[in-house]
Amino acid sequence: MRVVEGDSRVRVTSGPWSPLAAVREVVASGQEDPFYVMDIGEVVARYNHWREVMPRVEPFYAVKCNDEKLLVSTLAALGCGFDCASRAEMQLVTGLGVAPERIIFANPAKLASHIRYASAAGVLTMTVDCETELYKILQCMPHAELVIRIRCDAESAQCPLGMKFGCDPVTEAPRLIKLAAVLGLQVVGVSFHVGSGAGETAVYARAIRHAHELFRLGTAAGHAMRLLDVGGGFPGNAHTSVREVAAVINASLEEHFPSRDVRVIAEPGRYFAAAAYTLAAMIYAKREVPAKEGGEPHTMYFINDGVYGSFNCVLYDLQHVVAQPLEVENSRPEACSVWGPSCDALDCVLPAARLPAQRVGGWLVFRDMGAYTLPVASPFNGFPVPTVRPFVDEQLWSMLQRMWPAELPQWEAESPPASPPRAESPPLSEYPAPESPEPPLRPASPLGPVFVECALK
Repeated sequence: MRVVEGDSRVRVTSGPWSPLAAVREVVASGQEDPFYVMDIGEVVARYNHWREVMPRVEPFYAVKCNDEKLLVSTLAALGCGFDCASRAEMQLVTGLGVAPERIIFANPAKLASHIRYASAAGVLTMTVDCETELYKILQCMPHAELVIRIRCDAESAQCPLGMKFGCDPVTEAPRLIKLAAVLGLQVVGVSFHVGSGAGETAVYARAIRHAHELFRLGTAAGHAMRLLDVGGGFPGNAHTSVREVAAVINASLEEHFPSRDVRVIAEPGRYFAAAAYTLAAMIYAKREVPAKEGGEPHTMYFINDGVYGSFNCVLYDLQHVVAQPLEVENSRPEACSVWGPSCDALDCVLPAARLPAQRVGGWLVFRDMGAYTLPVASPFNGFPVPTVRPFVDEQLWSMLQRMWPAELPQWEAESPPASPPRAESPPLSEYPAPESPEPPLRPASPLGPVFVECALK
């Protein structure tokens, strides 16, 4: 096959498959460096599910979560909007043919040069949360359409954001709305972000209620209020659901924003990215540590990816990762730890775990690794950033090829194997794994309904 966009090749499958089966196939081909298996079908399924449970809320994917080009291209083809935080992210998205009205420049503290780029690119909508930013926008882009970002924090969140962004909805936001009117700037709406990986759903109702009051104040100040951005915070791991938070958002919208004249968007990141990526890393060394008094022996496993690579999420995104051996072992789990490849003693992926005894040359697999991993990974100490191996069902692949506008990369596919990978592996969970086989993520056919919007509209 001819390689397109460097190592961005797509493997098309002709039957049911699972990430573990795909990992086995790649390892069997002689792969030694760490790699991701990307499930394109998972991204499409999540887009369809979002449109089903929140039909009024347009998803604007948070590019910072994972800017891998095939992921962004797939979402663009589906008609998704995009939350961009910088000039580079806007360049990536507009370079894929996405219309500027499907982009929100959602960084409340913006470089002046990035504002000027947004103006040149036609990206009009941007967030603001302080007076200084209003004056900066007045100088650089007075025709911008401003969205006041308020602070409304979830009681618990994987990554709280309110400490850095968002103005008080009662004391600060009304003053910004009035000042913008005095300066001749346009305020078109309100946004909030309850925190990445929010652990509370009722917070969306509180935030929407605040936004409703600010819409009233904005209209009284002469602004044409027409956009509500409910931000991010949506779960994305394989065994999580957005139905509960969707019910809260839908009910609050009907109560406070029943008119369809108000456009509602959201900024999901990990919802689309997390479960679509499975990471595989090889054990290249091990060290036996004798038992201390009153303890048990301990094995240190060294893998070829660590906290300076994909597992930066352990440090910066506070993720709890779970390792599963690729090879199913019948021996009982033993105390161990998992370490990255660099010479830094802080490069520890799992300080305490329990796994069956592993051999050097074996592989560990980590699910739900698509969010806040690749964009932050670095080749520190000379160890490579993992490559991405995309897999997709052949019928879905054919559909996506037709949906992609001409501006998007024309990804090429590898032919499906004569015998598709079997999904016989146990699920990824805390060891020991259940004996029942892992079900395929979805059958090859028939395909479910696909919600399609043109990315260029």
